[in-house]
Formats: sequence, structure tokens, C-alpha cells
Amino acid sequence: MADPKAESESLLNAALPFAQKMLKENGEFYPYAFTLRADGTTTMVAGYDGRERPPSLDIINLLKDGLRADAAAHKIIASAIVSDVLTTEPTTGVKTNAISVSLDHRDHYSIVVLLRYTLHNSSLNVAPPTAQKGASDIFPQ
Repeated sequence: MADPKAESESLLNAALPFAQKMLKENGEFYPYAFTLRADGTTTMVAGYDGRERPPSLDIINLLKDGLRADAAAHKIIASAIVSDVLTTEPTTGVKTNAISVSLDHRDHYSIVVLLRYTLHNSSLNVAPPTAQKGASDIFPQ
């Protein structure tokens, strides 16, 4: 059996560059997902509900629905939902922007990685990641 943490970290590394590119080029990005198949291939997944600028939460819910269906059909072994969030710095209480990556693995590994960032004139500075327990809401328990 493969290591769920290592596979999730690999998926995180595959998913992050797109968010960083979009932040540098556009200053923002819409939520998207990456999936990992048993053969090790990764795929980017986007959500579209027909609206020009839907709320990010609507896109996240759309992505989750699709990922849950793929998980139930055993098409994927891990997923990563990437979104641009506003979070509170735990030591200072100051609100900061962050890239949020919600990782879920079929072997009951679930974690949310936050990468706080600052963006100035297309220069992206990303702080070291922090992590917290995830919701485990993609793969059935």
C-alpha cells in the first residue's frame, strides 16, 4: 500500500504552480482541483456553472460533487481543491490572503494546507505552509 501522506504531498506539489501563476498574472484565481489516479497520473479539474463570475463557494461545491462521484466510482485515490482565501494569522490576528489546498485521500488522510502570501506588483511571496485537519468529505468513510 502506498503512503497516503506522500501521495497527497505529491498532489499538492502538482496543484500549486497553477495558483501561483494565476496570482502573479491576475492577482486572483477561481477554485480548481487536481486528482490522483492509482497509476500515479494527475489531472486538473475545473468547475463551471454557466455564470460569468460565480461565488467561489459555488464552484467549490460543484468541484466537491464531481470529486465525490469519482471517488465513489473508484476513479481517483486522492483529490486536492485549491482556493484563494482570506485567513487570520494565528500569532498576530491579522487577516491575510492564503492559498488553501484541501487534500483528501481514500486511505482516510485529510488535511488542509494554507500558504499565506503577499502580492505586490506581480511579485508573489509565499510564507511556509501551515496545516490543519481536513474535513474528510470526498471519500466515503
